[in-house]
Amino acid sequence: MRAQSSAIQGSEIAVTTPEVDTRADRRSGTLQAALGVTAFSLTFPATAWGLEGFGPWSLVAVRSALAAVVAGGCLLALRVPVPAREYRAGLAVVAAGVVLGFPLLTTLALRTSTTAHAAVVVGLLPLTTALFSALRTGARPSRLFWGAALAGAAAVIAFTVQQSGGALTRADAYLFGALLICAAGYTEGGRLARAMPGWQVIGWALVLCLPLSLPGALMALSYEPARLSAHSVTGLLWVAVGSQFLGLVVWYRGMAAIGIPKASQLQLAQPLLTLVWSVLLLGERLTPAAPLTAAAVLVCIALTQRARG
Repeated sequence: MRAQSSAIQGSEIAVTTPEVDTRADRRSGTLQAALGVTAFSLTFPATAWGLEGFGPWSLVAVRSALAAVVAGGCLLALRVPVPAREYRAGLAVVAAGVVLGFPLLTTLALRTSTTAHAAVVVGLLPLTTALFSALRTGARPSRLFWGAALAGAAAVIAFTVQQSGGALTRADAYLFGALLICAAGYTEGGRLARAMPGWQVIGWALVLCLPLSLPGALMALSYEPARLSAHSVTGLLWVAVGSQFLGLVVWYRGMAAIGIPKASQLQLAQPLLTLVWSVLLLGERLTPAAPLTAAAVLVCIALTQRARG
C-alpha cells in the first residue's frame, strides 16, 4: 500500500508541477512586460528633455548608435553567434519599426505636440499590435479581448479628435504612422523571442542599424549642433539605453512568455504613466480629458488579461 501511495503521490507531482511552472512563467512574463511598459512610459518625457539640446534627427540617430554600441558590446562579450539566415528578415522588420521608424516619427511629433497628448494617442498601439499579431501569427483572442481593446482604442480616438478641435494635426499623422510601424516591429520581435533570447532580438536589430545610425549621427550633428545640458544628456541616455535596449529586452521576453496579444494590452497603462511623468518631470498641465481618457483605457487592461487566449 505504501509503495502504491508513493507511486500515486509521485504521479500527482508529475502532473501538477508543469501547471505550477506554467503559472510561474506567466507571472514572470507579465512582470517583465510590465517593466518594459514602465520603461517605455518614460520615453516621451526623456525625448522632450533630449530635444532641449539635440535636433530631432540627431537625437534619433545618436540614440540608435549609442544603443547599438551597448548591445553590440554585450553580444561580443558573450560571443553570441550571428543569427541564422531565416531570422534576418524578421530582425530587419524589428530594426525598421522599433529602432528607426518609431523613434523618428514620435520625435518629429513631439516638436509640436505635448507629451501628454502624444502618450494618449499612442494608447492605440496595443490594439494595433494585437491586430498585427492576429494577421502574422494566427493568434485568435476571444470576443471579450477584442471588445476591451476596441473600447480602449475608441477612447483614444475621441481624445485625439477633441484635443485637435475635430481635425488631425501633422503631429497626429506622425504618431499614427509610428503606431503602424512599431506594431509590426513588436509583433515580429515577439515572434522571434520564442526562438532566441529577447535581448538578442533587439541587440541584433540595433547592430543591424549601426551602418546607418552611426554615419547618420555624425551627419545630423553637423547640421544640428548639440547644446549639452543635464536634461539633454539624461534624456539621451534614457532613450538610448533604457527605452531602446533594456526596456525592449524585458518587453520581448514578456511577449514570448504570455503571448503578443495579452502583452500588448498591458501597454494600455503606458499613457497613464506617461501623463504622470509629464507632470512630475516637465511641469505640463493636463486638460481634464487627458487623465480621464487614460483611466478609461487603463480599465481595459483587466478585461484583456482575463480574456481567453
